[in-house]
Amino acid sequence: MSRPLSYPERQIDPARAIALKLEVEEFNADYCAALDGGEIERWPEFFTEDALYRVTARENAERGLPVGLVYAEGRNMMHDRAVAISRTQMFAPRHMLHLLSNTRVTREADDGEITATASFLLLQTLVEGPSTLHLAGAFYDRYARVDGALKLRERQVVYDTAILANDLVYPV
Repeated sequence: MSRPLSYPERQIDPARAIALKLEVEEFNADYCAALDGGEIERWPEFFTEDALYRVTARENAERGLPVGLVYAEGRNMMHDRAVAISRTQMFAPRHMLHLLSNTRVTREADDGEITATASFLLLQTLVEGPSTLHLAGAFYDRYARVDGALKLRERQVVYDTAILANDLVYPV
């Protein structure tokens, strides 16, 4: 994020926002189901070829600093990350559970790009341990239509969690 973080004001007709919100929520449900189901190599399929994916702290986002904990520019970088995670697991087995809420569609551009935000919690359960809150924050997304389907053009994951686990490797 090169601009300071803020929740954008809604710039779209409320009825249209509701219809798009349902579509964005369905997209996010599929996205989370793939990740929570361990289908990590499907993750890049949710993005456009030239998409941007970044995970950054709220403090950096609020200051407009581009520093990110995770950064992937383009589907090929995401694919490399997904393959590395799925085929070279060097960490304890775990289950992830994404919970999303408060989806807001704030804009639909003339070219069809949709801007939306959503809050998230990411829970982690180690196979031989308790469930813990792994990460909490918000998605700042831009969507495009590719062959009639929504794809992420940009996903900025801004986390509130002050102390991170040292095993943040899975996509959020």
